[in-house]
Amino acid sequence: MVFENIKNLAISVHPQSKRLVSINILQSAIDELVKKFASIDIQDLELKPFLRFFIADECNKIFDSKIKNLFKKILTDRNYGAFVIGPEKFNADVTDDKFLVKLSTAFTHLVGLPNFDSMTGKYYARFEVKHVDSSDSYLRKAYKRLDLHTDGTYVKEKTDWLLMTKIKEKNVQGGESVLLHLDDWEERDKFFNHPVGQSDFIWGSPKSKNVDYKVTHPVFYKDSSGKPIISYIDQFPEPQNMEQGLFLTSLSESLENSKHKIIFKLPPGCSIFSNNYFLLHGRQPFVENKELQRELLRQRGAFYN
Repeated sequence: MVFENIKNLAISVHPQSKRLVSINILQSAIDELVKKFASIDIQDLELKPFLRFFIADECNKIFDSKIKNLFKKILTDRNYGAFVIGPEKFNADVTDDKFLVKLSTAFTHLVGLPNFDSMTGKYYARFEVKHVDSSDSYLRKAYKRLDLHTDGTYVKEKTDWLLMTKIKEKNVQGGESVLLHLDDWEERDKFFNHPVGQSDFIWGSPKSKNVDYKVTHPVFYKDSSGKPIISYIDQFPEPQNMEQGLFLTSLSESLENSKHKIIFKLPPGCSIFSNNYFLLHGRQPFVENKELQRELLRQRGAFYN
């Protein structure tokens, strides 16, 4: 992909992988965005959905109305599928939690509609990772590796893409972000072509997700061009027999043992925006620290038709 020069952006291939695009927002654009968003508070965005489209349009204009097409192009290009976006310079504005909710909302509404997030009852979720945790999923468990997975495995809604924004982070060692492109996974074809991988599994979720139904679907599908795509997370399938259980065990081990995982630090104020069908994501465990604190924002949804 040849990246067009866009006003107020510095675009390059990420140093950790040719699959990942790095987008830096120049300070002049950050200043404009802060001013544009100042009159809209978070409650406005939550209660008046049309304002989410307004701030997306205002955001696009700051980049000569070209950032919308850039996002969609990267996310749907099988050679890439993900980008990291954040400020050129870090200061109090770009790590302000209210500004980051607005900015991430603008980003997602340029490409599609976020799904309702049952965990929080909004179109987005915010959650913390701390030293002590009593939750019922790996999402908040600081000292456990969050294994590679995709989102939306247990819901009926389409989940084409995922945006994760790091709001804050203190006293942290480890916890690096992890991505794996499906086409780089060494054993992709072995598992994709396995009959169990294309048979139906039951998928549920823990109580914290607030989803009171289960869905049925296979781990692997084909996209419109016949290439493999995946819908998988280790915690939520409910295998019904030995064959399914052993298949999932081998699948999980193979993904985690891949030598092509992309592992990188994501600074506060930055977002990862990725295709949810051919990019899996996860997180490295943290080094134990009683003062550890991290907060993330998540949106996931479907592309506009």
